[in-house]
Amino acid sequence: MDFQVPNTLAEQIANYLAERIMTGQIRPGERIHEAPLAVELKVSRASVKEALYTLERWHLVEITPRKGASATQLNAESASELYDVYMHLLMMLAVRLCERWQEADKPRMLNAVNQVVDQVRQPTADITAIVEASFGVMETCCDVAANPYLTEALTNFKPAVSRAYYLSAERYRQGLAQTSQFFAELPKAVLARDALKSQELIRGFAEHQKQLIRQALGYTDSTFTKTP
Repeated sequence: MDFQVPNTLAEQIANYLAERIMTGQIRPGERIHEAPLAVELKVSRASVKEALYTLERWHLVEITPRKGASATQLNAESASELYDVYMHLLMMLAVRLCERWQEADKPRMLNAVNQVVDQVRQPTADITAIVEASFGVMETCCDVAANPYLTEALTNFKPAVSRAYYLSAERYRQGLAQTSQFFAELPKAVLARDALKSQELIRGFAEHQKQLIRQALGYTDSTFTKTP
């Protein structure tokens, strides 16, 4: 990704750094030095600092007093803890969705789900496209559920969850049958306003996904501890 200065400078810096963290160009635990980065991107240190606070909110950076910023750790254990919290947020979203959806919401909800199903059915599955389409379902559901606090929490988790998916793409590819089944069953439960079934489906699918991510990161942890 080539850096280009946009109108929202700090957010663009955050997005630029987020991509580098998610793809492993900035390794877990690696320090992010404000001054050299500001010189590299030809921006002010204040803009870099603001971007780092955004990345901290996205769970991609840890800022420690007197030590500065570093990319958060990502191993099987930390990914598991991350996904546990994300799973419970999704279960909470499902409950609110079952309570609040209206007939007028059905077309856009089902369209978002169909976007995922269409990607899964492609002859050569594009994991990035599938994950983005899955987040599209989440965002549509957040809009329908209309709980701004829940929406903010889920939105802030998206980059960190994307990072875990990116680094476990091949394992994730092995679970596409479960992905397809999940997105076939979940809309039925939500449209039936069956909150318990919806939560059960999310829990089962999330546990399966978490195991794939744990297995993948169990093999890749050593990759990020090697000296370049």
